[in-house]
This record gives sequence, C-alpha cells and structure tokens, in this order.
Amino acid sequence: MAARQKSMSSSLMGTLVASCLLLMALWVQGGAAVPIVSQCRLDRANFQQPYITNRTFALAHEASLADNNTDVRLIGTKLFQGVKMMERCCMLKQVLNFTLEEVLLPQSNRFKPYMQEVVPFLARLNKKLGQCHMECDNQNIQRNVQNLKDTVKKLGESGEIKVIGELNLLFMALKNECTR
Repeated sequence: MAARQKSMSSSLMGTLVASCLLLMALWVQGGAAVPIVSQCRLDRANFQQPYITNRTFALAHEASLADNNTDVRLIGTKLFQGVKMMERCCMLKQVLNFTLEEVLLPQSNRFKPYMQEVVPFLARLNKKLGQCHMECDNQNIQRNVQNLKDTVKKLGESGEIKVIGELNLLFMALKNECTR
C-alpha cells in the first residue's frame, strides 16, 4: 500500500512539474500560445493497395510511351524547391487538384482501362485532402505550382500527356509527404 501511495505521489508530482514548465513557457512568450499547425494526413493504407498501385503505375507507363518531351520533369526536385517539409503536402494538394481538373478529367477517354480506375482513386484522395484546412500561402508553393501549370499549358497536349506519364511520381510524392 505504501509503495502504491508513493507511486501515485510521484506521478502527481511529475504532472505538476510538467504543468509548471508549460505555464512558465507561456509566461516567457507573454502569454501567447504557439499556433499548432494542422497536420492533415492521408491514411497510408490508401497507398498499400497493390491493385490500384499497379494500375496507377501502368497508366503512367502507358502515357510515358506517348511522351516525346524527355527534357521536362514536372514532379521532381524543382517542384519542391524552397518548400518546407511541413508544407509539401499542402502543395501536393494543389498539384493533385490541378491534375484532376485540368488534365485527367478532360483526358478521361484516353488510356483505357487504367484511367477509369485511377481517376476515381485520385479523386477520393483529393476529396480527403480537400476536407482539410491547410493554408498554402507560402510564396514558393504558389510560384512552384504556377510554374508547373504554366509549363503544362505551354506544352499543350504533350504537357497533359506528361502529367499523366508522371502520375507514378505524384502517387509516390503523395505517399511520402501526405501519409501518417
């Protein structure tokens, strides 16, 4: 019984010490609480389904065979340049939205049967990310996403084919940057 009281007493003391440290930290900051960045994440299980993974990669491969422009990379280090690790998912949310609305939906009659299976999957991911409140006000994010959009528009149909050919890269980037 005495050992149990001593254990409870030290547990309460630890909680009291932690609370005091928190109050002192707030006092040093002038009472202002540090904002907590909302981490919006996708479930990793979305990316561990072999069938949809294979279909996504097969679609990307089929489109890449029609891609004649090997000098341009859309989803790569240049896209992430100047973007903090914690903000990458936010940026990819914008890239995914653009990919769906401006490329995949208008091109949905091509690359059958893969397109009919991959588009709904990506649309579900986009919807899940769309339900999150993420602020993407970083100028680097806006500039990088706009550069991607401008490049695709400048390349025309070949830019759209390139986007589809890089769906495997977008898939992996979403998996790496947006999962818990």
